[in-house]
Amino acid sequence: MIRMPSLDCGNRLGLRAAALSAALLLAACAATQPAQETARKDGGFSMPAATEVIATGYENVAEKYLQPLPVREIGMEGLRGLGAIDPAFAVEIGKDSLMLTDNGREFAREPLPRGDDAYGWARLTARASLAARDWSEEMRRASPEKIYEAVFDGMLSELDIYSRYSGREEAQRNRARRDGFGGVGLRFRQTGDMIEVYRITPGTPAAEADLRVGDVIVSADDVPLKGLPARKIVKLLRGPVDTSVRLRLTRADRPEGWAVDLIRRHIVPTTVSHTVEDGVLYVAVDSFNQKTAESVKKAILKTKAEAKAPLKGMVMDLRGNPGGLLRQSIKLANLFLTQGHIITTRGRHPDSVHHYNADGDDVLNGLPLVILIDGKSASAAEITAAALQDRGRAVVVGTSSYGKGSVQTVIRLPNDGELTITWSKLITPTGYTLHGLGVHPIVCTSSQADVPAAARRDPALAAVGAEKTQTDILARWRRGGILDEQERTRLRATCPPERHSDTQDRQVAKRIIEDRSLYARALTITAATARADTAALE
Repeated sequence: MIRMPSLDCGNRLGLRAAALSAALLLAACAATQPAQETARKDGGFSMPAATEVIATGYENVAEKYLQPLPVREIGMEGLRGLGAIDPAFAVEIGKDSLMLTDNGREFAREPLPRGDDAYGWARLTARASLAARDWSEEMRRASPEKIYEAVFDGMLSELDIYSRYSGREEAQRNRARRDGFGGVGLRFRQTGDMIEVYRITPGTPAAEADLRVGDVIVSADDVPLKGLPARKIVKLLRGPVDTSVRLRLTRADRPEGWAVDLIRRHIVPTTVSHTVEDGVLYVAVDSFNQKTAESVKKAILKTKAEAKAPLKGMVMDLRGNPGGLLRQSIKLANLFLTQGHIITTRGRHPDSVHHYNADGDDVLNGLPLVILIDGKSASAAEITAAALQDRGRAVVVGTSSYGKGSVQTVIRLPNDGELTITWSKLITPTGYTLHGLGVHPIVCTSSQADVPAAARRDPALAAVGAEKTQTDILARWRRGGILDEQERTRLRATCPPERHSDTQDRQVAKRIIEDRSLYARALTITAATARADTAALE
């Protein structure tokens, strides 16, 4: 047990501002008086609750992280993380005990648990936090959430950049983006002192109540919104499904205002928008949540049903798309495929190993499909682009993508926070690993690419004209396995990643769709090196 100052020794004298004699007395008592094993709560910090939260984190990282990590190492990094709250705090490990020190002075000691005992290390971390709260003013002021953040940030500090901890409020926002939330279906912006509606989602309570873009929200449930931060306004508008919220609004032609009661429904944020120009369907996918694939399918079917002339093809814009839900990216690719491989995920945990195959019916019925990507297209966006390019179903236009080829699993913690940890790598149908490499476009529009001036004038024609060069690049790209950093850098430099948001890529895509021979030649380039690297997929 950690040896902590007891009440008989005057534990509240343990501040650094106390007299030297009091500090020495505290240190002496700390070395002799064991703490009582209780379900003690200290300023909201509960030993049992903290142990449960931290143990859930330690156990999941030890079991599921992509690379094996000793539980002892996980626990030690978590303990060291407490130094983020009080930099004077440190841990020193001995042969069979752990010492807690403050500027090198020991104030508590605890026997070490077994090296593989995740619960024991979590209990040790919780007890160390409690002991430090008796000694350190900074630790005493820290909320339980602040302590969890310090411990988990410390635990994850030596792992990859995609593994992270989210506290309760941030985790709730993450879940709302992924899975939806109870709301009324409007988005607002703060214009001076006004809270102005700028988007209404069709089919939601706000739309059915005839709210309009430009309406000003004065209050929610009689709480004036003027001067409130956006986060507090969101909390007022959202709530459990089937509960009500009363909004008071004004409009230019209704300056006297009116009130409306809205019943909250399950709202999933819109990630898909579409337009039709000259017989070409343009679908922009901003990210991947629970309804992304379904929304794309609806956009296609709606456009086909309303079109006065047959569609020429479709452009799917994944530029700037940071990713999202893995299964939605697979479902999106599956919309345009009828059979064959989509993606493989491979990690250390048995549940992280999957081979995803297509069983769709090609909602476009073979019409030309062009995908736009750029240097900010990542993760789930890269899965969709790579699968459809490798399978010869789409021509990819743009720049090299971001190169985030890892999959994260999200663990919900007892405190309602989340741990997001990397647990598998992505392998494309042709056998290459996406991580650090990304997707190579058949038609490169990067301004940094080393190409002749003529290629910049007509990148689509230049790409098919340089078929041998492109085939050689793809052959090296699809070699299989994990390439070293130098090789990855050299390959990505053939079409350097950059952010695109202009209309040039759309114009190139339209030209490819309208010229069927150009489209067919572009598909031939990817087909020439499309092979299943069975060694990489096993």
